[in-house]
Amino acid sequence: MSTARTLVTGGSGYFGEILIRHLLDRETCVRNFDLNPPGNANGRIETVLGDIRDASAIRAACHGIETVFHNVAQVPLAKNRELFRSVNREGTKNLLEACLTEGVRKVIVTSSSAVFGVPRSNPVTEDTQPVPGEDYGRAKLEGERLCAEFSGRGLDITIIRPRTILGGGRLGIFQILFEWIRLGRNVPVFGDGSNVYQFVHADDLASACALSAGRPGSTIYNCGAEHFGTMREGLEAVCRHAGTGSKIRGVPMGAAVAAMKLTSAAGVSPLGAYHSLMYGRSMYFDITKARIELNWQPRYSNDQMLIESYDWYVQRRQQIQNDHSARSHHRSPLRQGVLALVSRFL
Repeated sequence: MSTARTLVTGGSGYFGEILIRHLLDRETCVRNFDLNPPGNANGRIETVLGDIRDASAIRAACHGIETVFHNVAQVPLAKNRELFRSVNREGTKNLLEACLTEGVRKVIVTSSSAVFGVPRSNPVTEDTQPVPGEDYGRAKLEGERLCAEFSGRGLDITIIRPRTILGGGRLGIFQILFEWIRLGRNVPVFGDGSNVYQFVHADDLASACALSAGRPGSTIYNCGAEHFGTMREGLEAVCRHAGTGSKIRGVPMGAAVAAMKLTSAAGVSPLGAYHSLMYGRSMYFDITKARIELNWQPRYSNDQMLIESYDWYVQRRQQIQNDHSARSHHRSPLRQGVLALVSRFL
């Protein structure tokens, strides 16, 4: 008979596995609900394979559970409006219905800073009006609105909005940037790269989620690094650390965005709409609320997490290239497509 009292949806994904490791320090057993089995076997993880869009499957996974951490999502790299809606909105609705029916005590939902689109001003607070600029952000905001609805029905829900997540094991679009730096190729920024951009380390985010489980009452927390700078500064820090001769090169923002949209729509680039929208824009959170109410203190700066992520990739590059198992977008290497040509002309 299972001893798990905590459920993590999406526990086989990049952040889900990191969160489970944090929770196992506090729990005897954690239940993982995911389409894919976890990357590493652990006798303290009870894995339930299933689809968040299957209402009966997620209800069964919620049985006997006190706390749920919801991380299942289709990310921008999926580039599929219907998947964004069916997973990020309808899947979230299935989960919340199951939690209400099964008497779950607390739900922590990982949302996204994409709900804000391009903010009119920074820093962004929990009171900033969300105005998503593309399909992924819109679907995540619909998920947040469902949380508000179910909170009104008596479910205790905390929403965590992370900035872009980094840390050892984070691949996806970052793997392309890291590969260029490893090869000594130049890396583009839009304009002069002076846009202020905040990341959050996966370990810091997991800590915020775990702390939220112990605080009753429905609310929202924005989470990001305390120390951060411009996009150029962060990438230059990685280039200096790598010592491969890579330089940061500015490209005209208007032309670059237009090219990103065109090549993405044509299927010759892995980039999604969110990447072209935000790569050259400033966005950073005020994290005061999380620091005060959760006593949360992020440990990693932008530079530290970028360098750690780069080193992790370089040390395991061959293993990553040879791994053809089913993984989430953030845990998988990407085919560069037309970007491989772009890197040669910077």
